[in-house]
Amino acid sequence: MSLLMKAKGIHVEYMGRDVLEIEDLELHEYDRIGLVGANGAGKSTLLKVLLGEIPLPHGKIVREGNFTYIPQLDDVVIHEEVDQALLGKLGVDKLNMEHMSGGEESRLKIAQALSEGVHGIFADEPTSHLDREGIDFLINQLAFYKGALLVISHDRYFLDRVVDKIWELKDGKITEYWGGYSDYLSQKEEEQKNQAAQYKQFIAERDRLEKAIAEKKNQARKMDQKAKGASRKNSSESGGRLGHQKTVGSKQKKLHNAAKNMEHRIESLGDVKPREAIRPVHFRQSKSLELHNPFPIAGNEICKRVDDKVIFDKASFQFPLSAKIAVTGANGTGKTTLFKMILDREDGISISPKAAIGYFAQNGYKVDRHQGVMEFMQENCDYQMSEIRAVLAALGFSQHDVRKELSVLSGGEIMKLQLAKMLLGRYNILLMDEPSNFLDLPAVEALENLMKDYTGTIIFISHDVRLLENVADTVFEIKDKKIIRKC
Repeated sequence: MSLLMKAKGIHVEYMGRDVLEIEDLELHEYDRIGLVGANGAGKSTLLKVLLGEIPLPHGKIVREGNFTYIPQLDDVVIHEEVDQALLGKLGVDKLNMEHMSGGEESRLKIAQALSEGVHGIFADEPTSHLDREGIDFLINQLAFYKGALLVISHDRYFLDRVVDKIWELKDGKITEYWGGYSDYLSQKEEEQKNQAAQYKQFIAERDRLEKAIAEKKNQARKMDQKAKGASRKNSSESGGRLGHQKTVGSKQKKLHNAAKNMEHRIESLGDVKPREAIRPVHFRQSKSLELHNPFPIAGNEICKRVDDKVIFDKASFQFPLSAKIAVTGANGTGKTTLFKMILDREDGISISPKAAIGYFAQNGYKVDRHQGVMEFMQENCDYQMSEIRAVLAALGFSQHDVRKELSVLSGGEIMKLQLAKMLLGRYNILLMDEPSNFLDLPAVEALENLMKDYTGTIIFISHDVRLLENVADTVFEIKDKKIIRKC
């Protein structure tokens, strides 16, 4: 297996913080690597550094092959050498730049990369905006790709099917795990169990030594008090007194030395940290927002046309109360359009009078960047500060993060904040359009738990197979201009 890239001494700072601090990194031919880590950890930065798009003041990167890059949100540049047959299979039949959807844009980038015949592909969230058919087609195409693959993805199903190695980026450093994402999770769980056992052992040994130190010091103190009392009792017996002092002094010294040795042993134990515990989140709902209609949102023979395209033709549906409802379908079938029709209360859509609807948009990460995190979260929120912090902690925000301004957060972190704010808002129905897009994997898993625990109704659009399996009670598919309940 030939070496395609070798990097040494990668060091990148951002606003005084070490983002990357990697001593050695190698990429070989046929490597299939998934790069995972929290939002803001530096995953996209690492890809750009390895490709030479971000210059390094120190360190060295040797590239023995040609590489292409599928970026996350950059502008699309159309190349003449795009494989038109592959483009058609990916679902982009016409290159209409003015009306290109997010899914079509992703397909175009992938088609360009697979057409270039390079030694390696670096991809940043390539499945974002792809529908299930597009994801499966991409998986099959990559199965026949002979070059190296280094991919950032939040899609657990995709990672399990495509990669055989995981690079975890944390605190600026890379830890390598063999296997797909599920294998990585199993190894992490084993690490956490070992960490919990080590911490328990560390606490027991530290407590034992501290107790022994206290006993030795107490013995030395009593011996010292006894020696002082004896010297005052008979100062005339100088020989005997001096002999006694010598014996006592020697014993005291041994006790103090024993105590110091134990203190050194405590220091040698190191700093073993406990397994991080996430405080449970308890959602509640105001009595005034309670809904009693068994189907708070319904559509009766709705029709919708956008330009010359018919989206819905006499489509009907009923969304059940307090359910977690997934809306699926190929790109362009009208999932986001349906959400906008509900928000606009268009003809044929009936909504319960007490419905308070919160909406998370697919690309809704534009906010007032001059606000602080907690200031942003407390707007129109009835939850206590501690409850807000618990939700933010579940989504991966540290105590330091909650004191930041929005201006220093990444796009993924902003999206996590907006999801948290909506979950804690004064709503009883949530519309969530691709809520897992661009979230880090721990945040996706945390979002699953938060969605399951939410007390109101959630209607969400997603192509994330694992999210659908783990959260959805009911699934509706938009197909052939109809809205069909599948389960």
